[in-house]
Amino acid sequence: MTALAEIPLKTIKGADASLADYAGKVLLVVNVASQCGLTPQYEGLEKLYRDFRDEGLVVLGFPANDFAGQEPGSNEEIERFCTTNFGVDFPMFEKITVKGEGKHPLYAALIAQSDEPGAEVQWNFEKFLIGRDGHVLRRFSPRTTPDDPELVAAIRAALSGSAAAG
Repeated sequence: MTALAEIPLKTIKGADASLADYAGKVLLVVNVASQCGLTPQYEGLEKLYRDFRDEGLVVLGFPANDFAGQEPGSNEEIERFCTTNFGVDFPMFEKITVKGEGKHPLYAALIAQSDEPGAEVQWNFEKFLIGRDGHVLRRFSPRTTPDDPELVAAIRAALSGSAAAG
């Protein structure tokens, strides 16, 4: 099984990156889109990041155009949209594919390590919670909002190192 931290990534500005850059942090990986009915979740994701980053949470946004063409823009356009409309300060990455044949290796590994290892990403804003040890703890539906008590409780548990996160 591929270690998530070893998978090469690119930031939205094109710099080399990997999840190893966030070693020891709790990560919430989200495939995002600018023209989706769930796009307002950006606001809640940014609030989660601001509320919990000092405790070790990092929200990571991965734009994807896999669902109804709802992320057609370039990386520059996506970054501008997120910053202008939602004040996004959490790390954003280059646009990738999260399902199907061209699926990015990160998403192949996230799905394989999740509690639904055969299930493709359902839609924009699906969430994967990764513990400080670099392993997937939970997978949350796209409809699970960032302020959902179950998601917030899982984040709190992961931050405290509690087994209740999984």
